[in-house]
Amino acid sequence: QVRLVESGGGLVQPGGSLRLSCAASGVTLDDYAIGWFRQVPGKEREGVSSISSNDGSTYYSDSVKGRFTISRDNAKNTAYLQMNSLKPEDTAIYSCAVDHTDAPTLLRRGEYGVADYWGQGTQVTVSS
Repeated sequence: QVRLVESGGGLVQPGGSLRLSCAASGVTLDDYAIGWFRQVPGKEREGVSSISSNDGSTYYSDSVKGRFTISRDNAKNTAYLQMNSLKPEDTAIYSCAVDHTDAPTLLRRGEYGVADYWGQGTQVTVSS
């Protein structure tokens, strides 16, 4: 059984940092592009970032570029999202997803819920 489990969410003040983790079991992440997505209840899902399976190329939405960093550790079968300079508008449920497609396609199609596997999500709240 494939599971993706996110962790690292929580409450942080504006300007603070969090690091999210996405731990996989039942699947080897080496062959998958990995993406992070976020959603506020009642709003559309937004693709935040993705990383390719082969050369580690990374992609970011304009809203997080320069503040967030995606990475992967295939040995640990885990992906990460380092979030710095957090803003109240970053508040959302963050989920990871993996797919055999390329990273840009995952980032685009994932906004419509299309990916091989999804995690349950972790809440990130940015508030003073």
